[in-house]
Amino acid sequence: MAARSLPPDLYINRELSWIAFNKRVLSQALDQRTPLLEQAKFSAIFSNNLDEFFMVRVASLKSQVEAGLSKASADGRTPQQQLTAIRSTLIPLLEEQQTHYRSYLKTELRKHSVQLLDYPQLNEQQRLWIDNFFQTAIFPVLTPLAVDPAHPFPFVSNLSLNVAALVVDPDSGQRQLARVKVPQKMLPRFVAIPTDLSDAEQEPLHTAVPLEQVVAFNIGLLFPGMTVEGHYFFRVTRDADLELRDLEADDLMIAIEQGLHKRRMGGEVVRLEVANEMPDDVLEMLMEGMSVSEDDLYRIDGPLGLDDLFSLLALPLDGLKDEQLSGHTHSSLVRTQRGLLEDGSIKEEEFQSIFSVIRRRDVLLHHPYDLFSTSVEEFINQAADDPDVMGIKMTLYRTSKDSSIIAALIRAAENGKQVMALVELKARFDEDNNIQWAKHLESSGVHVVYGVIGLKTHTKIVLVVRREKQRLRSYVHIGTGNYNSKTSKLYTDVGLLSARPELGQDLVELFNYLTGFSKQQSFRKLLVAPVTLRKGMEGLIRREIRHAKQGLGGHIRAKMNSLVDPAIVALLYEASQAGVVIELIIRGMCCLYPGREGISETITVVSIIGRYLEHSRIFWFGNNGDPEIYIGSADWMPRNLDRRVEAVAPVEEPELREHLERLLDRYLHDDQGTWEMLSDGSFTQRKPLRSGEHVQTSLGKHWRQGLPAAKAPKTASRKP
Repeated sequence: MAARSLPPDLYINRELSWIAFNKRVLSQALDQRTPLLEQAKFSAIFSNNLDEFFMVRVASLKSQVEAGLSKASADGRTPQQQLTAIRSTLIPLLEEQQTHYRSYLKTELRKHSVQLLDYPQLNEQQRLWIDNFFQTAIFPVLTPLAVDPAHPFPFVSNLSLNVAALVVDPDSGQRQLARVKVPQKMLPRFVAIPTDLSDAEQEPLHTAVPLEQVVAFNIGLLFPGMTVEGHYFFRVTRDADLELRDLEADDLMIAIEQGLHKRRMGGEVVRLEVANEMPDDVLEMLMEGMSVSEDDLYRIDGPLGLDDLFSLLALPLDGLKDEQLSGHTHSSLVRTQRGLLEDGSIKEEEFQSIFSVIRRRDVLLHHPYDLFSTSVEEFINQAADDPDVMGIKMTLYRTSKDSSIIAALIRAAENGKQVMALVELKARFDEDNNIQWAKHLESSGVHVVYGVIGLKTHTKIVLVVRREKQRLRSYVHIGTGNYNSKTSKLYTDVGLLSARPELGQDLVELFNYLTGFSKQQSFRKLLVAPVTLRKGMEGLIRREIRHAKQGLGGHIRAKMNSLVDPAIVALLYEASQAGVVIELIIRGMCCLYPGREGISETITVVSIIGRYLEHSRIFWFGNNGDPEIYIGSADWMPRNLDRRVEAVAPVEEPELREHLERLLDRYLHDDQGTWEMLSDGSFTQRKPLRSGEHVQTSLGKHWRQGLPAAKAPKTASRKP
């Protein structure tokens, strides 16, 4: 099979594969072995993921349909066929989510003294309190907007929660529609009621009622002298993808700021969610007013926008959450912590600079088990303050709002160092945050660039240049995750701290490519997109094919977020047919079919969905008993291989390589929180060994203590 010719029936539609991933997320919420508040979290993640999916992926397909484009996807579906399949696949999942919320989550939370009440369930005291709260804290900011010939249909902003009120004039009998926007950004979604107002035998820990119900059941106050015949909830999702043609933009930042304004205003409506009880005549007025078709309508039997269930995690009920896990300082870096030196925890003679440790050997990090703050942040902080450091260069894709890394870069510039930050302004849904950081850095003396025209810079790299004994030495960090202290506690990522000269020189040249007019076409160690990454990865796969055909065995293990690229999928099928054993750990979209006779018999796929977001990318190639392993920021997707700047680095120290091999083995063979992909593209869940355990807990423990020896590969891939 040619690597670039892939029959449609051997490729899973990427949109449906994404929905299958989000279904696995929802399954964590529906699984009664998941702690109760974690169930609420996973349900919220499901909704949040779905919002972004509609704003970007569905919006793109709808744009193609409206433009009259009918080009089929790799699986042979037209844009309209994909939209139809998306809708039919999602509807039963939304019903499952709402059934879980109504019939299980609320009931079980009540057993733990958490009452999520509907307004009609309030007792008289609670109702008086809520009504007073409405008049004092909500009523003054509400704006009822009538819909009639004198008042055109009001603009409904993206992801806003709204009340459609059917109002009747008692004198004329005329019925009229009005829209009231629920002030979600100003007030919590679930309004807490004093617990001492409860008439339960035992005072509850927490009592709350949805904000939209507080508005709806008091909405008559907005229409004095009129009769409110009914109130009904609805929510709108709009196209939020930014179309940026930076070749035509004189100033990329201005172009993006203008694009963000358009996003806030909102593009075309791509989804209308309505409460199931909304009558047809009201629904018709909404659909006509917003030009929504039946295909974009979703009737919901329960509260809209369940992403707000995230707020329940703030409740002080540790027994209903995952066990708190705290990371540790990497064993190689314990004596490098300036904070411990300053507070007297270690003596001056015991302290080592982080550079002296990295000079001796590479350091492999695994977050959140290895603390980000005492590794990556410590590295950048020491670089900022070290008088021998001449320059710091790094990429910033997504960073936290209270970033100590930003503060360190500014401090380094103030200390007279050459500091360059590549801030990716096109990081989706973080554009505004990155614009503010870019302005702040620039005003503080940091050289700020926005990357290569036409490409998104997704790579996670830091270069520190230090003067040592009349020469310059480069220190690097190459990782799979963002330089973000918040997500470093929620995502699993790996990273490499190294002083290897070839890696340092590669990063020097890569940063020249990013900031200047370099047309670098080769690198010593790094595989760099869009220059060498695709060719390099395909070459590594082809080498395993050659070894398998020569009877030497072939073996590939790869962990990533998504496998979508048709050429890579076709090449993996070719490798399987040659006898290469291929073991894949794909969290999200996976567009190949494993285990198909004569096609992919030697391919297995597992997906890990658990308490942490599996974000690391690791690529292992058996190489006839002399394995090579790479880490980096790129998935096997066309965008990562062809349209982004990515860097994937080899891990060469034998001990570190073995660490990653054992980690991959743990992912592949652990029974906790793992889903296996079947030959028809569906997934089946491996059952946890003990109730409530998650795969990341096990991985974290074994990462710290040393993983057991990896299992032997299924084919001979060792040198004789």
